[in-house]
Amino acid sequence: MILRLSKTLLVAAVAFFYTLVVSNNLTDYNSNYQFVHHVLVMDSTFPGNHGMWRAIHPLWIQTVFYNCIILWEVVSMVLISAGAVQLLRAIGKTAGAFQSAKRLAIAGLTLSMLMWLVAFLTVGGEWFLMWQSRTWNGQDAAFRMFLVEGVILLLLLTPEVEHHEGSLP
Repeated sequence: MILRLSKTLLVAAVAFFYTLVVSNNLTDYNSNYQFVHHVLVMDSTFPGNHGMWRAIHPLWIQTVFYNCIILWEVVSMVLISAGAVQLLRAIGKTAGAFQSAKRLAIAGLTLSMLMWLVAFLTVGGEWFLMWQSRTWNGQDAAFRMFLVEGVILLLLLTPEVEHHEGSLP
């Protein structure tokens, strides 16, 4: 029961994190939009780098890019939140029922990890050379979230076993 509670609470914690992320992006849209803008125009990368042809200057494309990130976060939040609820509902049920309840949380955590890996570390970090920026570099935060969610996903993926009264975990 402790391991199931641990899995459930950690998934719920990620859902809470995403609730705050989405709330911040919607209530203070411009702050994080500035981050996306500067990464896409590559205005703080090393002077004279040969990757500047990749920069995206049209504001409408930047807005679409940022809105796609927000949508990605919303979908992740919904899946992870629903997954946490399903886990909570199945916490005292059979191992098979708890195992089945993991599906949405696994999908949400995977989708979220893909966002950090693809959108931030790969596209932002490598394509738009975000790693060159001292000011507009979100790679540390992206890696941190990728790692946190990966550890939680690995814990969640551990198989459930049936425990009988009087047995441990």
